[in-house]
Amino acid sequence: MDEKRNTSRKKSPLAIGGFLAVVLSQGKLLLTALKFGKVGGAIISMFVTIWAYALLAPLPFVIGIVLLILIHELGHVLAARMKGLPVSAPVFIPFVGALIAMKKHPTNAATEAFIGIAGPIAGTLGGVAVFGLGMYFDSGVLLSVAYASFYLNLINLLPIHPLDGGRIATAVTRWLWLLGLIGGLVFIWYLDQPLNKLLFFVVWAMFAWDLYKKFVRFRHKEERVTVSTRFEHPANHLLGQSYVIPGENHMRELDFATYSDIQGAADGRQTIIMYWQGIGFEGHAYMPTQSLIRKVQVVKVDRLEKENGFFLGLQVQVEYSPLAAVNDSYYEVPTRTRWLFGTAYLALALFLLYMIRVVHQIGIA
Repeated sequence: MDEKRNTSRKKSPLAIGGFLAVVLSQGKLLLTALKFGKVGGAIISMFVTIWAYALLAPLPFVIGIVLLILIHELGHVLAARMKGLPVSAPVFIPFVGALIAMKKHPTNAATEAFIGIAGPIAGTLGGVAVFGLGMYFDSGVLLSVAYASFYLNLINLLPIHPLDGGRIATAVTRWLWLLGLIGGLVFIWYLDQPLNKLLFFVVWAMFAWDLYKKFVRFRHKEERVTVSTRFEHPANHLLGQSYVIPGENHMRELDFATYSDIQGAADGRQTIIMYWQGIGFEGHAYMPTQSLIRKVQVVKVDRLEKENGFFLGLQVQVEYSPLAAVNDSYYEVPTRTRWLFGTAYLALALFLLYMIRVVHQIGIA
């Protein structure tokens, strides 16, 4: 097996694109996929990603990579659900990868690291399985897919947010972020493709800005963030009371109350209940993370005439400070847990480096 293997012949991008266009043009197929709800979006984004990647690489190789990315993301999904955190199905983004949306964020670094490391572990196990199949069937395509999987999972272990390594570092030591800041620049310099350089530089710049906000800009003051939500409030009763209907530019602060549910090992999501007594409005909203609520304010009012009556469209803005920004207790992790995550992190990185070297010796890459 010293000779360099020949992967499958690259098919015409036009032919591949035409095939996928025919598939996606079938309305019944698309509607059937959408009926699966959360899974429908994942399936459609997978098809789009396969089509995009197939413009640059052989289709069998592309399908293998996308499936291994799916396995990686499912590792995150499983870990999040084990911690009682609801997440979306994976959504694929061509030339970027895939992601899951967390409907409730971790409340401590150990949980964040647990979810973060689950993806690379699942992706690595998937890569090992494909490597074994490639060796058994003497398949250059499968070995190439395994190599790419090992490489992508290793990159994901760089201690840079929002990569998985950056999340694992929260439970090991935040000094790893400094290593990631420096190592990220070295990695960008090493990349030879301009598009790859640009994409990774954007990730690195976002990470650098986040560190600046956490440890420089807001070191001695609380970070304040705003999030908006919208409500449609039935208002027929106001017309009968000769109530002065607020105009579009009407702004006012609202009274509010907030609470958090406790669900098993993970803290439940934080809920805000907001009130506008004059119009009989009571609205409920969920915070993206555990926070200190500073202000709840109506910033815009729309008058909506509908078939079933008159409504007020209320644009509400919530100003808050994330608890992680005002309280370092988020990063308090028992020493034993730090060592466990640190050991697993290092072992996984070394194993991936070893597997990449093995594939190199075989002559695939």
